[in-house]
Amino acid sequence: MTIVENRAVTGGVDTHLDVHVAAALDGIGGLLGVESFPTTARGYSELLGWLASFGPVERVGIEGTGSYGAGLARHLHSAGIVVVEVNRSDRQARRRQGKSDPLDAVSAARAAQSGKASGASKGRDGMVEAIRTLMVTRRSARRHRTATINQMRALVSTAPDDLRARFAHHTTISLVQETAAMRPRPGDTVGFATRIALRELGRRADYLADEIDRVDALLAPLLTARAPSLLALPGVGPDTAAILLIAAGDHPDRLRSEAAWAHLCGSAPIPASSGKITRRRLNPAGDRQANHALWRIVLSRMSFEPRTRAYVERRSEEGLSKLEIIRCLKRYVAREVYPHLLPAD
Repeated sequence: MTIVENRAVTGGVDTHLDVHVAAALDGIGGLLGVESFPTTARGYSELLGWLASFGPVERVGIEGTGSYGAGLARHLHSAGIVVVEVNRSDRQARRRQGKSDPLDAVSAARAAQSGKASGASKGRDGMVEAIRTLMVTRRSARRHRTATINQMRALVSTAPDDLRARFAHHTTISLVQETAAMRPRPGDTVGFATRIALRELGRRADYLADEIDRVDALLAPLLTARAPSLLALPGVGPDTAAILLIAAGDHPDRLRSEAAWAHLCGSAPIPASSGKITRRRLNPAGDRQANHALWRIVLSRMSFEPRTRAYVERRSEEGLSKLEIIRCLKRYVAREVYPHLLPAD
């Protein structure tokens, strides 16, 4: 092993479920070595020790800090090492250089050293990470509850006449409550089976609603403690606030400017294609959930906030369509929420 003294070392890591592949570069880009380490706490320590054996570690570029590399990124952050988020190599580069784990690790190190990759990782070590994990549960429970209710409606529409007449015009809440309390008695085969199916689906929807309520009870104090000023903005509810905080991450200071945040949310205007430089369209890239959260805030404000309603009326008189007005408002909302993403003092 060649030890390079008094020269900063840049690391690169290609992350996987069970094994991380690390590469080390010296200060002028020379390859010092490539090694594999298990994705365990001991493996993280061994990886950092291996990089430090070549000299002081300046930064480490990691591919996938939000997934397989989250644990390693936390370990390096706690050790005071600068972690750089590295995007996957583009297809052209992979066709030229080949695809393998060592090559990907070297590519990550070179991207971090050259400055091609300069973004800091979101972080998975704070209150926002706790909010994110709870939102995963809430989102899946809500999705499955919606699917369950849709299945109930479909069953009712094809059920025997007495069941269809009984449940066809029920609201969602009454449908769930009444079907969950059913006690089917054996009789007609189709009718009995349909009653059983509706009862089980009703109980499932009821359980999922309780699960959502339990998660909301845990989310509320976390959101209040982390971003009270964000929740105080008009049109921003717990759900949209959580989505925006998750998009920013535990280290929102990594967002260098309001424009960078707008790009992340996919709401930054860019020149239209095909040479139509006089027109503008919104960036299609970025975080779709954050973009959807901005859209929900805008729609809410358009329905009740006087200032937004006056803006919509004025822009409509100028000839803008509703879609164009919403696009403008999403950009304004992104600008407004940006300073409220930082932790409360």
